[in-house]
Amino acid sequence: MNRGEAMATDPVCGMQVDERTAASSSVFEGKSYYFCSTACQQKFEVNPPAHVAAPPPAGHSEHSGHAHHNAQAPRESPGQNDGAAVGAGAVPPGTRYTCPMHPEIVRDAPGDCPICGMALVPIAGAGGGEADDSELRALTWRLWVGIALSLPLVVLAMSPMIGIHELFGLLPQARGWIEFVLGTPVVLWVGGPILRKFWFSLVHRALNMYTLIGLGVGLAYLFSLAAVFFPELFPLEFREHDGAVGTYFEAAAVIVTLVILGDVLQLRAMGQTSQAIQKLLQLAPNLAWRLSDDGSEEQVPLESIAVGHRLRVKPGEKVPVDGMVFEGASRVDESMITGEPVPVAKTAGDKVTGATVNGNGSLVIRAERVGADTLLARIVHLVGEAQRTRAPIQKLADVIAAYFVQVVIGIAIVTALAWWFFGPEPKFAYAFLNAIAVLIIACPCAVGLATPISMTVAMGQGARAGILFRNAEAIERMRDIDTVVVDKTGTLTLGHPALTDFVAEGLPEHEALALVAGVEQLSEHPIGLAIVAAAKARGLTPPSAGAFEAVNGLGVQADIAGQRVFVGSRSFLTQHGIDTQPWEARAEAWRLEAKTVVFFAVKGVAAGLAAVADPIKESTQEAIAALKASGVRLVMLTGDSRSTADAVARQLGIAEAIAEVLPEDKAGHIKRLQAEGRKVAMAGDGINDAPALAQADVGIAMGTGADVAMESAGVTLVK
Repeated sequence: MNRGEAMATDPVCGMQVDERTAASSSVFEGKSYYFCSTACQQKFEVNPPAHVAAPPPAGHSEHSGHAHHNAQAPRESPGQNDGAAVGAGAVPPGTRYTCPMHPEIVRDAPGDCPICGMALVPIAGAGGGEADDSELRALTWRLWVGIALSLPLVVLAMSPMIGIHELFGLLPQARGWIEFVLGTPVVLWVGGPILRKFWFSLVHRALNMYTLIGLGVGLAYLFSLAAVFFPELFPLEFREHDGAVGTYFEAAAVIVTLVILGDVLQLRAMGQTSQAIQKLLQLAPNLAWRLSDDGSEEQVPLESIAVGHRLRVKPGEKVPVDGMVFEGASRVDESMITGEPVPVAKTAGDKVTGATVNGNGSLVIRAERVGADTLLARIVHLVGEAQRTRAPIQKLADVIAAYFVQVVIGIAIVTALAWWFFGPEPKFAYAFLNAIAVLIIACPCAVGLATPISMTVAMGQGARAGILFRNAEAIERMRDIDTVVVDKTGTLTLGHPALTDFVAEGLPEHEALALVAGVEQLSEHPIGLAIVAAAKARGLTPPSAGAFEAVNGLGVQADIAGQRVFVGSRSFLTQHGIDTQPWEARAEAWRLEAKTVVFFAVKGVAAGLAAVADPIKESTQEAIAALKASGVRLVMLTGDSRSTADAVARQLGIAEAIAEVLPEDKAGHIKRLQAEGRKVAMAGDGINDAPALAQADVGIAMGTGADVAMESAGVTLVK
């Protein structure tokens, strides 16, 4: 959210709110106040003077009327009770922070989420610093300690039930003390982050699953402490066959360890996403050649480039910023942005995009968009924004969780009262024990154990088939997908130009291909390179050529074995008096299939045609047919030209094809489909697809694609 004159501070929670998009507003003593939610407005209107006189400090929020929770265990920040967020020292000034599970919480400084207690994290793309993994390392250390202590604790606690307690030779009282020594560090230190989030849920009255977990673990631990230190307080009914009072140290420890395991797995996935975004930012060069008014040039940091500066882009270098060609001519590889596999010719007046790769020519460009305004920076912002957007089902889970917790606590209270008034003596002991049982049973142990195991099996089976799931949520969401949006280049097609058709007359085909490749091997044009690669793939050796000449944008010619060979466009051959009419019908048919047609002539006579295109993958036809047979709606989304998109769509039988889509608009098309009530999966492979992959209900990335595409997607297809 950009700051500006339209920003206001919610007087209840302290959150920054855009006046134009605020959830609600209210007028008090002639002044308008804006709120992030109707709950804050209702609190304000109960007692306006209290909120106006003492506005909440920055970084604080009440939100007590909100019931937010995600069924998955959120990332925790152990060892950060001082409120420091992950990576706070590694981000530049001005970075804003948000809660990974509650993106509506945005702060100007690190701290804790007022709803769930998680540490706020820097908003993705805010800076280029290296991500700090101290939170993951600290939480992993807690996990290993929890595992190391919980395993012997479980064996010891279960020993009387499986008949091996005699092997230990321990008295029942001694076994209880050992369980206390093993279980206490797990509950109090390993489970520190869980207890902290439990405390936050009570303070802010935002009941969630951690309320249940904290109550269940806490009461089980306190009951076990009483059983070890004051066993005489318990009647005979509470004692086991060996005379000892039963303890629940192992139950508390196992629950804590499983929940911490879920936190580690999710934090690791979040860290991988941050690394991918950092890699995306690093695509832009750090330095640029800036031209002075006197014609001299100096290499300066990218941060010092301003709009209007003239920059030189040398052959093979990356374009530093978005701009317009001032002078020079070259071909620029824009596949990372547009998905178009063939480098695009650039001359004076043409637009260029930062981080694209210049070819063999030298360009002078004028900077038009720099810093956060470049297309690459906007893509990074879109990826981060989409990843922080919560699905409607998550919001539904928040509401269900809040009611579920209240119901369970209510049942526990009713259970305690029933045993207190109607149960046998000792009434208090029975009431207390059964209330704890309700809380422990209702504690979502299945979420921490059964669900991960089933998802692990599913992920393993998928991996064997070359399908890598990023998380369990992707598996669950795939079931509801009814619309699949596919990128063209690199997804349906191979992603690079290749020779698709070749025909010759008057000489053998292999000999004609060798002659054409002999001329093209002296050219750097992508189409020529594709023809040479095809000739070599067929085992042909292109002959040496002499007297080579190239006409930019038209064609090339050279002498091979005493004969002049022309390769190029129809107009190029016509200029040299060569009649191409016999080949026009076939050339036009290939053009309708979105292929680039090249004529060639030997000894002044048109001898054949070559067609170059981005070929469709062998597996694409079968995949499209299977999707259509299952009733899934198919939409092709590409930055390519309308003619190319229509040709590929016709060939594959795809009814909907959206062409000439800018990278920043792809996510918008996904949002449009979602607004229609569609459950959308997006398949792509390029950097330009990353925002759409992150926005989709499930993103499907090609394993041969860009890292940021794979990290933005929920599913990666290895093959």
